[in-house]
Amino acid sequence: MIAACLKWVDQRPEADALGLPAEPDARFGGVSAADQAALEWALRCSGPGGDDVLAITVGPSQADGVLRDALAAGATRAVRIDVPFGAPSRVVAACLAAQLGGASLVWCGDASFDRGTGSVPAFLADELGYPQALGLVAVDLASGSAADGVRFDVLRRLDGGRRERLAISGPTVLSVEGSTAMLRRAPLRALLGRHEIEVACATAVAIGETSGAGVSRPYRPRPRALAPPSGETALDRVKELLAPVASGARGELVVLPPAEAAERILSALRDWGYLP
Repeated sequence: MIAACLKWVDQRPEADALGLPAEPDARFGGVSAADQAALEWALRCSGPGGDDVLAITVGPSQADGVLRDALAAGATRAVRIDVPFGAPSRVVAACLAAQLGGASLVWCGDASFDRGTGSVPAFLADELGYPQALGLVAVDLASGSAADGVRFDVLRRLDGGRRERLAISGPTVLSVEGSTAMLRRAPLRALLGRHEIEVACATAVAIGETSGAGVSRPYRPRPRALAPPSGETALDRVKELLAPVASGARGELVVLPPAEAAERILSALRDWGYLP
């Protein structure tokens, strides 16, 4: 089985007052170009009479549209995991991993429209225990060598404009950029046909994390309340605010052995209220 992980997003994204992505509008819902490329590579790897291609997504019932499009393009199965929109990446990866055991290849988009973190493929590789090849800018399916056990070669984007060539063999999680492939056009007969979508429930761990139960977060001390600056004029008040800077107050430079330096840092964090 070859899997293509698709994320249902708003193709006309908007954010709420806090800058967080709003739930997609069903009228404009779809997948990013990167996810379309992931589906296309999954279909190409399968080939005529090859492995089954599973199109899978995490989201509410409105996300069924992207799975119908995937089935029309050539996917053999479609599964939607019923999880509310906006679940954390770790939760999404755990839900996907519960359905993808035994997959020979898992294709994902490099980044989505709404958050664009690209963290789900990395979390998914960790959940499945698979090697990961992320941020791919080129895929060469014709470069395989059965003698060496290499299925095909890929080109990966690195920081600083560098590139890395990898040989893919065995089960792997891959994420591709949208420029690597264009999704094939689905025939009209397939678009008009009726497609069956399987609906799976999220794991108990994922449900707990989505609802916020048992989620640990770093301690953040309350902000300190400072008295307003005094002074009859605005210039006097500005001078009082800048007085610590003008006096030359700076951070303390300390040179210590590693063990003593670590203890000094922990002591400062306790004094500042970041550690109990």
